[in-house]
Amino acid sequence: MSTEAGCAAAGPAPPDGPALPEVVNRGHPYADRVGLAEAGLWLSAFYAARHRHSPPELWRQRLAAGEIEWNGQRCRADGPLAAGDRLVWHRPPWREPAVPVLPGPVFDDGDLVAFAKPAGLPVLPAGGFLEHTLLKQIERQVRAGELDGAAGPPRPVHRLGRFTSGLLLCARRSASRAWLSARLRESTALHPPDAPAAAGCRKLYRALSAPLPPELGLRPGGSLEVGTPIGRRPHPRLGDLWCAAAPEDPAALAARSRFTLLEPRPDAALLEVEIATGRPHQIRIHAAALGAPLLGDPLYGPGGIAAAAALPGDGGYRLHAHRLCLPLPQGGWLELEAPPPACLRAAADG
Repeated sequence: MSTEAGCAAAGPAPPDGPALPEVVNRGHPYADRVGLAEAGLWLSAFYAARHRHSPPELWRQRLAAGEIEWNGQRCRADGPLAAGDRLVWHRPPWREPAVPVLPGPVFDDGDLVAFAKPAGLPVLPAGGFLEHTLLKQIERQVRAGELDGAAGPPRPVHRLGRFTSGLLLCARRSASRAWLSARLRESTALHPPDAPAAAGCRKLYRALSAPLPPELGLRPGGSLEVGTPIGRRPHPRLGDLWCAAAPEDPAALAARSRFTLLEPRPDAALLEVEIATGRPHQIRIHAAALGAPLLGDPLYGPGGIAAAAALPGDGGYRLHAHRLCLPLPQGGWLELEAPPPACLRAAADG
């Protein structure tokens, strides 16, 4: 019930295994509605504030090219907006990079489906990916008859970062997705390695980090817990971004992870990570807060703060969803494993 995924590759490097080639998609409409606080802004300023990946000058160019629809009409002139105005940016087709091919499922009981996601494959449309996603590949497998879609196509219960490999759980029934998503977000407890399944949901990852700070005094087999809250902080390219929360942030989310040192290496540390909560980028942030950012992570540095020049989808780090044990909606337990790629195996793995 498992498949092996290759190590994550930095940046836009092509996948190591079978891949879907670069593709020019059909473009996509992005809809927005003007709020009361945004009334009076000119259209280009509204877009620049709402979607900070582009400055006002670029939005004016898109406006002049006829890409923007304002209350149902294509317009080419900038102007002030009113509350309730509806806008649609018809983004022209763009080129999507090559991505790994999604292998067939490692588990399928007619409702729940688990895949071993390769590193480099985004789960849902985002960050410049529309067609080259895990979701689209699942839909293609259903259309090709490789995956049963009679009860509906499997949809992801949770998300993994583009460059995180390993177990991704899907479900065909919406009720199952909602129930399981809640279990994965809040498993509430960190369990000893020999804990029985009845102790609750367990999510175990393998990660390669920078060497652990000597002052932690962690020896192979030793563990420590990180409880740094996670919250939004300003980011120059995205407006704001999930990071280690600022002190006294009232909206910060509680987050808990346990790091176990499996194997010290000359320039790295091989870690097992158990997470008791499912916060955005939790392992990357907590490893950085620990003083040992994931090796090759361009975004999160010491302290768990994001680098101004990087984005969440930038690759280079090594992280693998290794084991999953969780209760099933109808009763009983599901236990799955996806063996880690070679760079995340310990000598003790044999």
